[in-house]
Amino acid sequence: MYRHTELGITVYARTRRLYTLINSNEVSLAGYTKNKVYGTLSCASGKLMKAENRVFFQNEQEALKAGYRPCGNCMPEKYRQWKISSDK
Repeated sequence: MYRHTELGITVYARTRRLYTLINSNEVSLAGYTKNKVYGTLSCASGKLMKAENRVFFQNEQEALKAGYRPCGNCMPEKYRQWKISSDK
């Protein structure tokens, strides 16, 4: 897991580092630390969060292991599956 604010001192440095991580397949999902939600990098909901509340994951297993749940906006089917399994 990568914290967005730890990727660099400036916005430019963080953006370059994130681009490198995405291109090397070290990052494929983003998460919101306050609600423990993860989703795709292109999710409209994810683009609204502040950098200090954003983390990045390599894969779903890493996000789930960290205690995050799927986003209902960009991952509706995975969210439904999570909801059903968590209601039991």
